[in-house]
Amino acid sequence: MSVGAAADGESCDEAVRIGPGPLVLVVGPSGAGKDTLLAYARLRLAGTPGLAFARRRITRPADATEDHLSLDAAAFARGVESGTFPLHWRANGLSYALGPEVAAAIRAGQAVVANGSRAAVKEACARFADVRVVLVTAPPQVLAARIAARGRESAEDVAQRLKREPALDRAPELTLVNDGPPEAAGERLAAYLHRLAAA
Repeated sequence: MSVGAAADGESCDEAVRIGPGPLVLVVGPSGAGKDTLLAYARLRLAGTPGLAFARRRITRPADATEDHLSLDAAAFARGVESGTFPLHWRANGLSYALGPEVAAAIRAGQAVVANGSRAAVKEACARFADVRVVLVTAPPQVLAARIAARGRESAEDVAQRLKREPALDRAPELTLVNDGPPEAAGERLAAYLHRLAAA
């Protein structure tokens, strides 16, 4: 399934609605390699009981960097207005959301892993009973080179993107410095998710 707590994990406010499974938000600056590590972990953990990976809705055309559902601005706005998305946010001029299947999987007790945003963590904690944060990062020069390699932005746009990255207002449960072969950080992410699903 393409959409779910460790006993010692930090939970959000008691007034949250969606649980009992945890939502794992993988966050970090552009160019950190979140999609690469998530793809590695998804393949490594295929068929693991109690674990699912979210497929995001994004107002961006489909491309090779992420297996997402592409929505235009009007369709996205309708989803927000109707309450279809259990979590949505804006970043870098685009709109992102998690679909209703994420809420369904979490209510069924699964751990759901999603490529998130540091700016969305606070809202996630207002909507989900158990939110875990995994921070993926890399040195600034590595981030800039990876963003430039995508070919979607000018050098000036890359610099501006890195400057406006939001701060993380919650301590991550796991921090991955992804500046080497993706298998290194990918194995650490896979091991963490495997333990979480087995808890």
